[in-house]
Amino acid sequence: MFKIYRKELVWGGRKLVLETGKVARQADGAVVATYGETTVLATAVAQKTVKPGVDFFPLTVNYQEKTFAAGKIPGGFFKREGRPTEKEVLTSRLIDRPIRPLFAAGFTNETQIICTTLSHDLENDPDIVAMVAASAALTISGIPFMGPIAAARVGRINGEFVLNPQMDELATSELDLVVAGTADGVLMVESEAKELPEETMLQAVMFGHQGFQPVIQAIIDLAEACAKDPWALPSAHTESERAGARLAELAEEPLRAAYRETVKQTRVECVAKAKTDALAKMIEEGFDAELVASLLKPLEKEIVRGNILKTGLRIDGRDTRTVRPIVAEVGVLPRAHGSSLFTRGETQALVTTTLGTGQDEQIIDALEGEYREHFLLHYNFPPYSVGEASFMRAPGRREIGHGKLAWRAVRPLLPPKEGFPYTIRVVSEITESNGSSSMATVCGASLSLMDAGVPLTRPVAGIAMGLIKETDGVAVLSDILGDEDHLGDMDFKVAGTERGVTSLQMDIKITGITEEIMRTALDQAREGRMHILGEMGKAIAGSREGVSKHAPRITTFTIPKDKIREVIGTGGKVIREIVEVTGAKIDIEDDGTVKVAAVDERANQAAIDWIRNIVAEPEVGVIYRGKVVKLVDFGAFVNFLGSRDGLVHVSEMAPYRVKQPSDVAKVGDQVYVKVLGIDERGKVRLSMKAVDQKTGKEAAAQPSEREGKREEGGPREAGRAD
Repeated sequence: MFKIYRKELVWGGRKLVLETGKVARQADGAVVATYGETTVLATAVAQKTVKPGVDFFPLTVNYQEKTFAAGKIPGGFFKREGRPTEKEVLTSRLIDRPIRPLFAAGFTNETQIICTTLSHDLENDPDIVAMVAASAALTISGIPFMGPIAAARVGRINGEFVLNPQMDELATSELDLVVAGTADGVLMVESEAKELPEETMLQAVMFGHQGFQPVIQAIIDLAEACAKDPWALPSAHTESERAGARLAELAEEPLRAAYRETVKQTRVECVAKAKTDALAKMIEEGFDAELVASLLKPLEKEIVRGNILKTGLRIDGRDTRTVRPIVAEVGVLPRAHGSSLFTRGETQALVTTTLGTGQDEQIIDALEGEYREHFLLHYNFPPYSVGEASFMRAPGRREIGHGKLAWRAVRPLLPPKEGFPYTIRVVSEITESNGSSSMATVCGASLSLMDAGVPLTRPVAGIAMGLIKETDGVAVLSDILGDEDHLGDMDFKVAGTERGVTSLQMDIKITGITEEIMRTALDQAREGRMHILGEMGKAIAGSREGVSKHAPRITTFTIPKDKIREVIGTGGKVIREIVEVTGAKIDIEDDGTVKVAAVDERANQAAIDWIRNIVAEPEVGVIYRGKVVKLVDFGAFVNFLGSRDGLVHVSEMAPYRVKQPSDVAKVGDQVYVKVLGIDERGKVRLSMKAVDQKTGKEAAAQPSEREGKREEGGPREAGRAD
């Protein structure tokens, strides 16, 4: 019934299996990839016809994780998988970026790639397996895909590169780098590093590229055995050539003039007018509107790229190495715990830092298990940042991806949680955009964190690099504009400190990028990063000494584990009372670590004292403040230290004879007591008369019992005589 094709190889010390012909046979291409015991099904399907009016490539990549893959049932009320998690969104982008440039030019059929994690061994991350499976599914599908690609993860442990480190090994790795590409070159890099030199990062990229070559060969071998017939490629036709020639006559000079405008808004208006005028004229002459529209971008690309290669000058008049003017400011929002406004040319980020407690940590329910994240970085891209009016939507793939890139860049510089026990949330609002808002977010986040008093190891900055490569020359561009990103061959983002790289993201649209070109780009990026760090240093050179007066003060101390129950109380009664009365936030961990947080120092200290009183052991001779909780014929029971009760015998309630305890105290009264003794059963004997109830200090020497009786009896007798 099944005609199964299978390819196996040992890769990075573990077996990789590619199989097709048994599952999802109605898809154009379907491959089940298994690495260790992690299994991913990838399917590729393309519509057989093109929708009218489509002038772009409608590719959708969906990566999804099924909780049954790790033997789990989804949390929440509905008990089924819901909207994509951040990991699913980021992995979808990871797959999309290297395969998108490899579809045949002119192919605009709607195409969908779906990768589903079916099994997860909690050792091998499914993202690499999904990328390999997607490449294999496309390669055997017949869809015009100029692959295959492969991908690998690179770690660096004890100074040595490791191919596809297991998930637990990454905890000790200086590097987490994912690289994807073809047999000829690298197409995509995504990484986080602990201030590694540029040369080390380049070596890691080349190590990964070399490491996945056996996988590319395995996919080719599989395709030779079972690939479907290739689809017919879109062909150029005479009408297109004739329209292109006429469009150049009408639009080339107006577009060249438009691209000489250095101000973005003016340039956008001039470019739009040149396009509109040329399109209207050609429609008037009988040319197809959709065809003409599809030819405008190649013409723009030729003009912009050609000008840079010929003159060395860019759209805004800069040379290839100059960074746009920078203005860095901190403390721009009075009530935020930390804030900054970072402006680079026509790109601007308003970034804030908010400090919270352990209760503010994000709980993440991943296939690998539930964990808590104490550093959050959120990126928002409102439409006004590019002068547009459109719907406000929830964060999409772009926002999540850019935010994660900045998160990776900043995280290696954060202090250990043990030494700075705050939950940290950074929010970047992009208020203007013309290229590399993600790197503006990195710079703004660094400034904002330092303004908030977060002790960063060092400031971190980021820069976006571009590339134009033609047969007659190569130009590496520092601090690219939006148009240079769209029309160039590479988007290469590098973030780091003065000591090294913390994050590297690279997307390459062509396969002819050499190791030497990447080295040049990294060196030029370092030059630009050093300049940006210098400009940032004019606003703030290092982290402030303390946190903002509006931020909570967190005090950490430990209590005995056997006292945790007493602090929490039955059903949380005690800890709720402490929170309600003092206004502080309290976190208690299983090891007895207590974190008390409050903006008001008095509230903070009150909660600390309350908890310490609960866990403290009474000491003989020490005075405590307590509350009368019960009256009996022979005295009063007083609760002190939060959880201890002791007896004040009637003879110890006052420096005179007390007939009824209720004559001296009522239930609920706050009194001072001195510990007289503790018997072998733990029962505590207390005294009120030994303490001055007004001052809480040791009482002066008391008269003898007989004198007390005379003093007590005199007034009563006088009263009777009256």
